[in-house]
Amino acid sequence: MSIDTTLVLGGTGKTGRRIVARLRLRGAPVRAAARSTEIPFDWSDPGTWEAALQGVAAAYIVAPPLPDGTPGPAHDFVARAEAAGVQRLVLLSGRGADTWGDSTFGQDMRDAEDAVRGSSLEWTVLRPNNFAQNFDEELWHAPLLTGTLALPAGGVPEPFIDLEDVADAATTVLTEPGRHAGRIYELTGPRSITFEEAVQMISRAAGLPISYKQISADEYAAGLVAEGVSEDDAHHVAEMFVLMRRGLLAETTDGVATVLGRPPRTFEDYVLRTAVAGAWRR
Repeated sequence: MSIDTTLVLGGTGKTGRRIVARLRLRGAPVRAAARSTEIPFDWSDPGTWEAALQGVAAAYIVAPPLPDGTPGPAHDFVARAEAAGVQRLVLLSGRGADTWGDSTFGQDMRDAEDAVRGSSLEWTVLRPNNFAQNFDEELWHAPLLTGTLALPAGGVPEPFIDLEDVADAATTVLTEPGRHAGRIYELTGPRSITFEEAVQMISRAAGLPISYKQISADEYAAGLVAEGVSEDDAHHVAEMFVLMRRGLLAETTDGVATVLGRPPRTFEDYVLRTAVAGAWRR
């Protein structure tokens, strides 16, 4: 059997669907895998893994949720990938994962990194900052439509990265065997801005009154729970902001330029594209 397919886990998600489209455009054999795809994949059902891995040369992985206790399912998946003849793994992790210390945030990503980096396969880890698209596809979109984004972000700036750059980087790494083996790429936008500055840009481009409000991490978590988010998930998201406020993730890096040979897209470019598409219309 020919082994040349690229498996994209989370193939219908924010990064996955962008990577799948890029691979298809290049004419590369690609298998998008998620619970709803033709060949389904479910992290909680290892019985779905074998078919997804059949004929795969490279796999893109988004860290799976951790069950009670560790190690998580990524360890078993990596072992099965090795046995199935997979040659390369590309993992989406988080910026500065090895600097998070004892933070409860990102335990799933750190566990997946341990699984991938401890394997005998060729591996690459991508560690992006917060996605610019969180302002229109998830997380902070609904609050923006109400006119106020309330977060515990403080005044520490964030070098938001455009998801299109993350997808470009992942596609490049997946299609260049050997060149990125054993590399960890910290991916950021070209400059750091505060959340308040980001909201001001969105407000101006959308032509709508939208403001930023500073709240505490406890207030933020309580608000998420009131919206139906589980207490564990709410605490997890709030911990991300506690981590960000340490300032460890505020600096920019040259990761995008190293992988792609060009500078990353600006936040202003993202805002203009998204405002024109009407994402913040009420």
